[in-house]
Amino acid sequence: MTEVYFSNMRAEKKRSLLDKIETLFDKAGFSHLIKKGDMVAVKVHFGERGNTAFISPIFIRRIVDKVKKCGGKPFLIDTSTLYVGSRANAVEHLITAIENGFDYSVVGAPLIIADGLNGKDYFEVKIEGKHFKKVKIASAAYLADCLIAVSHFKGHELTGFGGALKNIGMGLGCRSAKQEMHSDVLPEVDSTICTGCQKCIHWCPAGAIKINVMGKAEIDHKKCMGCGECTVTCPLSAIKIHWETEPDVIQEKIVEYALGAMKNKVNKVGFFNFVINITPDCDCWGWSDAPIARDIGILASTDPVAIDQASVDLVNSAQGIEQSRLKNSSVKDKFRAIFPSVDWNVQLDYGKKVGLGKRAYNLIEVE
Repeated sequence: MTEVYFSNMRAEKKRSLLDKIETLFDKAGFSHLIKKGDMVAVKVHFGERGNTAFISPIFIRRIVDKVKKCGGKPFLIDTSTLYVGSRANAVEHLITAIENGFDYSVVGAPLIIADGLNGKDYFEVKIEGKHFKKVKIASAAYLADCLIAVSHFKGHELTGFGGALKNIGMGLGCRSAKQEMHSDVLPEVDSTICTGCQKCIHWCPAGAIKINVMGKAEIDHKKCMGCGECTVTCPLSAIKIHWETEPDVIQEKIVEYALGAMKNKVNKVGFFNFVINITPDCDCWGWSDAPIARDIGILASTDPVAIDQASVDLVNSAQGIEQSRLKNSSVKDKFRAIFPSVDWNVQLDYGKKVGLGKRAYNLIEVE
């Protein structure tokens, strides 16, 4: 079994949550990943403008400080988004990051948008995957000597949940890579629900949506890039995903990108999962819905499959929060309850199959 280290949310006068992060760093063996002089990429999500659930910069600062104590040279990275928003290019992305508190004076490390000014800086990495034989990994991530992935564990409309695998798979692919991973997503408008409010048109990055003669939104699948933006934007849930293939495919593609991101970093990657503010949607949206479960804790491991498995197990074993998007707060599988068409087990099974890690784990609680 893989060892996954866990700290709950309890704190006291002489031991804060920030102190626990440092202990997790040591217990999980991250100090052994870093050699003196290593360029250490700390993969975070800077949060979209208007989002409030992303990991607080003060937590990131403690990880940065630990990297420095190990002799590493830390820098924070994220990549440009495929959709329309405040992070589609490096300039707007950095402005958004700073507005959300990720300034050097707070985090103690420089910020780099890993795939460059316009999302076109990447290296092609050869893999032997089912869907890809080569993947496009953002250049700053590829060139880094070491990687610490810091993930906010939450729900996701395309993958059930988003954790370590999604953070480095989707999160370290350049913009065209994100298009490759999303290519099987085909949204469809239910005209019996649509009111023609046009909110989806504003958020569509491909200009694929128009209002038809009936006053309803209509999607041109020849233009659609499959980002899924419209499905979450619609206030009436009138836009559903109709998969071109099986919904499992996007999860497998993300895992193959995670495989490519880690390929040149054998024994040089560590993972933190923050199982707090467990929102039903990704931090890419310009809002954060109410959490579906209470804050649980922070996990650390060198195995992305095991840490995601442990995280989802902890969430599903916790009591759901009433008046959240969960219709039944006692449901056993919270993410499947929110997104019934998505089986999140796929990403974990496939991650195990391609050799990224194990689903069996030993959870070690750190006080």
